[in-house]
Amino acid sequence: MMHIVPASPLDPEVTRLIRASHALMDELFPAESNHHLMPEELAAPGIHFFAARRDGQTIGCGAVAEKDGYGEIKSVFVDPAARGSGAAQAIMRMLEDHARTLKLPLLRLETGDRLHAARRLYARHGFTERGPYGDYREDPLSVFMEKRLAPLETREPPVGA
Repeated sequence: MMHIVPASPLDPEVTRLIRASHALMDELFPAESNHHLMPEELAAPGIHFFAARRDGQTIGCGAVAEKDGYGEIKSVFVDPAARGSGAAQAIMRMLEDHARTLKLPLLRLETGDRLHAARRLYARHGFTERGPYGDYREDPLSVFMEKRLAPLETREPPVGA
């Protein structure tokens, strides 16, 4: 069974995934088009990091960084051996749910134009393309996306409770 749990990007198993993600990005894109964060940067205050674990193994990770008025999805990556397991979808659901608990009104992300599976994942989760935001600049190899978040539902107590 898979679980998505809070994790440290400094955990060796998680760091292994982050470094694998960086290696892939470095292979696909020039340095000026890479915007990945090092594990130490992902451990900063205001960044909420999660790992997907199955059978005691860390198979995926992702984070939401609190920004001024929005959250930014960072470092979503699934071990190639675990792709197709639903880990990416589960990580995205956790990141969105966590952003809602932080009362963030929207999520944004930057991804690479060649990362077709990632772009499909984000689109399935309701993200739409937009222009650069924050400190990002226009880059033909970058795709910027965002999703408005509905607030957590507040349920009325049952009548007579």
